[in-house]
Formats: sequence, C-alpha cells, structure tokens
Amino acid sequence: MQYRNVCIESFGYTLPDEIVTSDEIEQQLQPLYERLRLPEGRLELMTGIRQRRFWERDALPSDKSIESGKKAIANAGIDPGLVGALVHGSVCRDHLEPATACRVHHHLGLSSSCLIYDVSNACLGLMNGMIQIANMIELGQIRAGLVVGTESARQLVETTINTLNRDETLSRSQLKLAVASLTIGSGSCAILLTDRELSQTDNRLRVATARTNTKFHELCHSGQDEAGSGMQPLMQTDSEQLMREGIATGVDTFTRFMNETEWNPDEIDKTFCHQVGAAHRKLMLESLGLSQTRDFATLDWLGNTGSVALPITMAIGLERGHIDRGDKIGMLGIGSGINCLMLGVNWQQTLIDGEPQEHMNSIAAPPAPIAASSS
Repeated sequence: MQYRNVCIESFGYTLPDEIVTSDEIEQQLQPLYERLRLPEGRLELMTGIRQRRFWERDALPSDKSIESGKKAIANAGIDPGLVGALVHGSVCRDHLEPATACRVHHHLGLSSSCLIYDVSNACLGLMNGMIQIANMIELGQIRAGLVVGTESARQLVETTINTLNRDETLSRSQLKLAVASLTIGSGSCAILLTDRELSQTDNRLRVATARTNTKFHELCHSGQDEAGSGMQPLMQTDSEQLMREGIATGVDTFTRFMNETEWNPDEIDKTFCHQVGAAHRKLMLESLGLSQTRDFATLDWLGNTGSVALPITMAIGLERGHIDRGDKIGMLGIGSGINCLMLGVNWQQTLIDGEPQEHMNSIAAPPAPIAASSS
C-alpha cells in the first residue's frame, strides 16, 4: 500500500502511576516457586522486563483513551471538528457494546459526522486503525482521523498469578504457557493523522506492508470473549514457537517492505518494534539486518502493552530525541494470529502543543523509569 497524501501529525499518551516490578510478581508467586523450586529473578532474566504498570482498579479503558486523545489533538493544534474518523483499536474495551469509541467520541467533543468504531486485532489493533484512517485520507473522504487505544494489564496478571498458585498439578513445562501473561503492562496512546494540506509537519506515511500466517493462530489465545469490570481473563502462549514463526513472518514481510519502500536496511535511520521481550527484540532485529542502536525500546520498564506498545514507544522516543529531521522510520508491528504490519515514514517535524519543535533533541524527556515501587 502506497500513500502520497497522509501525514502522522501527532501522538498523545498516558501512563499509569502504579508500578509493579517483576520481583514483586515473583513474591506473589512464592507458593508456585517453592513447589517447583524455581530461582528468584527468573521472570526478569527470561524476559528482560523489570517492571510494568497498572491502572487504578476502577478505571475504564475509555477513561485513559479520552486523556490520550485530548493530548494528541492538543499537540497537533487542530480543530477537533476536523477529525472525520475515530478508531478505538485496543484489545481492552469498556463493554461488549456499544463500541468504546462512542464514549471516547463524546468526551472528545468530536463532530456528529465523525465516523466511529472499534477495531480488534491483538497487538496490531492501533496500527490497523492507522491504515484505515490513512486509506480514508488518501481517498479524500476525510481530512484528519484519530486512532486511540488503552490496554489494561491488572486483571490478566492477577488472574494468572492466582491460577498458577492454585494449580498444584502444574509442571515447569506447563508454566511456560503462562509466562507471557506475566509480562503484560498497561498504557494508552493516540495517533492523529491528517492530509498534507492540513499538516504542519509533513511527516509522510509512505508505505504499509502486511502479511499473515494464520496457520499459527492457536499459538497465543485467550479464553472466551469477556468484557467489563468483572472479567477474569487467562491466556495461553507458546512463546518459543510464536517467536520462531513470528520472526519468520516478520522476515517475509520485511523483504516485501523493502521492495515497496525501495529502501535497504542500512537506509532505515530509526525503528520502533512491538515490545515483547529482550530475546525477541534481539533476534528480530538481527534477522532483519537492523541495528539495536537505531531501535528504541520501552519493554524493560513498560512491559508488553499490547496494541499500544509500538505507538507509545514511538511517542516516548520522540520526546527523548531518538528521531531527527529527515529520518526514514520503520514501524515494525507483529501480533498473534500471526499478523505482521510494517509502516514506512519520512519524518520532518514533531509537534508539541501545536508548535513545531525545531530541535527535537532538546525536547524534555519524561522522568526516568523508577526501579521499584509497591504494588
């Protein structure tokens, strides 16, 4: 998919205040660790994730999506009435119906002519939303569109801990299917896209390349569909095979991505990938012939924030000066299913509160991650 008239104008994101370390999770898993004689520090060693964050217990995904959406609109300095479509793309949502996008739309004060709906595609939901918005802009149907989503990790992590401690028949090999669930973190992010005439940045989305390998759709799955505050989700993930097959799909997608962008790997100045774990990141970048020094990561202090992971990592990377004017950027997304989506972007300007930032390296960085906190 090629684009000529689409710009990624701004980001907005929101992070929880509550930090939960991998050490704290292992303390809660002491019954299991003692029974299986597991060494402490195993979770961080296996995943490279030191901590993740949880929202307050009564928070709805839409609460945080509203915050992030307001920030993205403010950063772009755009009239909300120009937003012609809103996509809520996270796995987590308020209810089975209506669409979570409805409440977000209402509180953002968007136009009644704004097209709104939810999209769900595991860890690619927000990126899929970006493509849908980009297609509408490219066709001239809308001038601007907003993609937003919020993932909430508390229920999954706490349910997983309780289940692991209760099941006294669990073996070490069976435990591996639950490890990925303990890496999940919470976060919220919004991305505003516009046409070139409306854009102040000219941050051009050039190419989107998608591939699927659904033969492996059973490698990562939840229980039956649930929504609402009483949900008690459980996940089973064959992390090792999912990593192998996911990377194979990623290599196939990347080859096609290079052909469509007419770039070679050395020409990609910066990358942002889905945040799974340290081993996955290292092997993925090596398999694609990309340098870790050009990649920006948040997995060690945010964990895997699902569909929010890639865009929130890019938003934080922008704040911390990882991107320079003129950079060619690869947004390299992958999700269970297996689905892969890669976006090629030419970056020019970063907007903060509607003002272009001429010297991006001078943008104030957010506070450094906290090493430990009570849960």
